Amino acid sequence: MRLSIAELPRTLFGLILAGTLISASSVGQAARKSYKIQIPANKEWVDTNIALRGGAKLKFTAIGQITYPAGDKSSYESKTHTVGTFGPDGLPRGFADLLHEYAVGNAGHGALIGRIGSTDYAQAFAIGTSQEFDVPVGGRLFLGLNQSEKDAATATGSFEVTVEVLEEGTGDASPGGPADTRIAGISPALLAKIPRRVSDPAKNPGDMVNVLLVGTQDQVLQAFSTAGWVQVDKTVRAAAMSAIMDSLEKKDYLTMPMSVLYLFDRPQDYGFAHAEPLRVAMSRNHLRVWKSPYEVDGRPLWCVAATHDIGFERDQRNNGVTHKIDPAVDEEREYLNGTLSGTGLVVQRDHVTPANPLTVAKTATGGEFHSDGRILVLVLKNAAGN
Repeated sequence: MRLSIAELPRTLFGLILAGTLISASSVGQAARKSYKIQIPANKEWVDTNIALRGGAKLKFTAIGQITYPAGDKSSYESKTHTVGTFGPDGLPRGFADLLHEYAVGNAGHGALIGRIGSTDYAQAFAIGTSQEFDVPVGGRLFLGLNQSEKDAATATGSFEVTVEVLEEGTGDASPGGPADTRIAGISPALLAKIPRRVSDPAKNPGDMVNVLLVGTQDQVLQAFSTAGWVQVDKTVRAAAMSAIMDSLEKKDYLTMPMSVLYLFDRPQDYGFAHAEPLRVAMSRNHLRVWKSPYEVDGRPLWCVAATHDIGFERDQRNNGVTHKIDPAVDEEREYLNGTLSGTGLVVQRDHVTPANPLTVAKTATGGEFHSDGRILVLVLKNAAGN
C-alpha cells in the first residue's frame, strides 16, 4: 500500500484509535510484524486487535510504570491493599494478596499478563518485562494487568508493550480450537454402554456424564494442568495441609476436597477444579473423571461429570447443608470445552446425542438440573501430534 504524505497522519491516527500502532520498522516486512500497545492501569483487559493463528510465536517487551496509591486507612480494603510504584513484573505477592482474585497465580501483583481470546475461561499467562510465547490456538490477543477491579479503580500510569510476531504459525485461524467433526470411534453402540449418570455411595443417581475424553492418563492430566485446572485434595487432612502450605508460599488455595461419587461401581479417579480464590468453599467449576472400560482407536475413553457450584442448599437426603450446582449444566460442559480446547491439546471435538439423552433430572442431594442432552467428546493430541 502506498500512502501520500497527506494521508499518513490520518492512517496512524486510525491505528492508535484501534489500540494498536504498527511500528515504522515493520511496514513492508512480511516476515516479522511488530506492534506497540498502551496498557493503561485502569483497564482489566485491552483488545489488541491482533488476530493470531495457532502455532504463532510472539515476543513481548514492556516498559513503563504503574502506581497503586495509598487509600483511606480506616477501611479494611485499604489496609489490605498493596501500595507502591512498579514496572511490568509487578509487585511481590504478599499475604494481603491472598484476599484478592488475580488471573495468574504465579505472577506479581499488577504484572503484565496476556490471553488468547475474549472469554473468561481463556487461560491467562504471565508476560512481565520480557517474554516469548507460543500461541496454542487461533484467536485475538488481549493484554492486561494481574490485578483486581478495585486496584484498577485507583491505579495510575501505563505500560507500553511491544509485540513482535516471530512466526506467523500454520494452525487454524478460527478461535477456540478445532471445529466440531464426527469422531469415527464414538458410535451409538459405545454411547449405549456409558451410564447417563453417576451415583452417591447409597446408589442414589446424581450428576450426568456430560463429557468424554479420548487419551492416555498422561495426556488427560497434561490437558487439565495446561488449562489451569488443579487436582483437588482427597481428604480433609490433606486439605488442611495444602491450605497451610499455600498460605506460607503466598498462593491461592484452590484444592478444597469434593465428595466421592461412583461410576462403573467405583469412585472417581480424579477430581479437578477451576475455582475463585476465597470463594472456593461455595463457588467453583469442578468435575470428576473416571477411566471407562472402553477404548477409542486404541486409547482409553474417560467419562466426566462436570458441574458448577454456585452456593449452598439443603441436602434432601439428611437435611444437612450441601453445595448447590448451577442447574444449567450445559454451561459447565462448555466451560470445560473452552478451557481444554484452548490449550492446543485437543485435535478433534464433537457434540453427540445418545439414544436416551438426559434432559431433566435431580442430583443425589435433590437439586434439579437441565440439559440439551448432548455429550461433549474431546480427542486429545497423542505423542505423534494428532
